[in-house]
Amino acid sequence: MTKILFDANTVGEIVANDFRAASVFKNAGIDFCCGGNKSLHQACDEKGVDVTTLEKELNELNQLPVNESQRFNEWDLDFLSDYIVNTHHKFVKKTLPELVFYTQKIARVHGPNHPELAEVASLFETINEELTQHLQHEEEVLFPAIKEVLKSNSLAAKKTVISEITRMRGEHEVAGSAIDRISDLTQKYLVPSDACNTYQVSLKLLEQFDHDLHIHVHLENNILYPKSLVLAN
Repeated sequence: MTKILFDANTVGEIVANDFRAASVFKNAGIDFCCGGNKSLHQACDEKGVDVTTLEKELNELNQLPVNESQRFNEWDLDFLSDYIVNTHHKFVKKTLPELVFYTQKIARVHGPNHPELAEVASLFETINEELTQHLQHEEEVLFPAIKEVLKSNSLAAKKTVISEITRMRGEHEVAGSAIDRISDLTQKYLVPSDACNTYQVSLKLLEQFDHDLHIHVHLENNILYPKSLVLAN
């Protein structure tokens, strides 16, 4: 990774240019997906992170090998759309019903000792409702419209891309805020001493869902959507 002009890049653009930066931001508690439109200095100020230290960590990534399979910013948009569906949408569809069941179960069983679990279950129900509709609209409306623009430069498809992306970003905010709140409530998915096996499995699966969602939203908010809007305008 070449030296980044930090003042000229948003957090999302930094990760889009080099996905290795995602781990640095994650460790610092900086949101690079839904909050990816902030400058590095702004993001660090809001989280109380020393920007000089973070810049040093980012530049040290030059010493690490590049994973060629993660050069998402270089992929064609139709290929990236298919990748999102086959990787992230597939994971979300499989995991949503499992986590609705698990979060409601542990809230019933462990709620007396862990009252925060009631809010966790409620938040995840919100995520379930939001993403179920969201994925359907992407697969049936937005992604086909992006492909149609690439194929025919259709004016109607361009209008669809613009209107859908505006709505999709709002839905990302809802789901992203909910999963961030769940992370806070569970102290970053820390397993309590009295947790049964189901409780442990629930927290592990929530953590995996959190990780996948951040990458999923990053690919859309910081790569697919901006490039699609350039085509549509």
